[in-house]
Amino acid sequence: MKIGFLGFGNMAQAMAKGLILTEAVQPADIYACAKHWDKLCGNTQPQGMLPCKSAEEMIPQVDLVVIAIKPYLIPKVVPQLHDLLIGKIVISVAAGYTYEKFSDLLGDDIHLLCTVPNTPISVGEGIIVCEDVHSLTPEEFSAFQAVFSRAALIQPVESHLLSTAGTVAGCSPAFISMFLEALGDAGVKHGLPRALAYRLAGQVICGTGKLHVMTGTHPGAMKDAVCSPGGTTIRGVSALEQHGFRAAVIDAIDAIEGK
Repeated sequence: MKIGFLGFGNMAQAMAKGLILTEAVQPADIYACAKHWDKLCGNTQPQGMLPCKSAEEMIPQVDLVVIAIKPYLIPKVVPQLHDLLIGKIVISVAAGYTYEKFSDLLGDDIHLLCTVPNTPISVGEGIIVCEDVHSLTPEEFSAFQAVFSRAALIQPVESHLLSTAGTVAGCSPAFISMFLEALGDAGVKHGLPRALAYRLAGQVICGTGKLHVMTGTHPGAMKDAVCSPGGTTIRGVSALEQHGFRAAVIDAIDAIEGK
């Protein structure tokens, strides 16, 4: 499959890196177009990807188009590409855009799926939340899954949950990075070299998440398994609770969702 990125910012680059890392596609099967030509060349050619000077040049060469431009540009740019997009698998990663919203712009003859990916896709450990309402054929959706599931967990959700699911998956890497940094600072405070403290914190976050995804164990049970009666871990849990750790995380999601 040949994949074209309409826009090649941070998220598009993360997706491309993940696809290459996991060998879902070869670098030469990834095309991209973006506003700034020199920057685009610098972000594609060293990795073997192919820059294009326009969407009109790129789209005819690819099977799947990822719409990765800023949401405010979509009404200006995408309708002009309508005829070129017919017959392509079209994947949107634009925040705030649902299938219904795209249908108002493009009609119903474009085969389109709206998604919200997150940046860990760049190392093959991402999430792609996707709207369960779309116009891909079963074969097209299977083709999308076959490629992108190499680098991410593909999770369909109902349309009214796309925003919240996207927030939990897409924004939380920032929160988790803050937690990682705080764990590192704590390790340094008690004598660990910083690089070692970050490495330990990063792996424990990665491993704990994977343990839950692979086993389905309730997070509370995973926490309880580490907390011996009267032990050290439960004292740390108690300190986090005193500082409103869980409430702060919920408040962060509320702030994004406007609640």
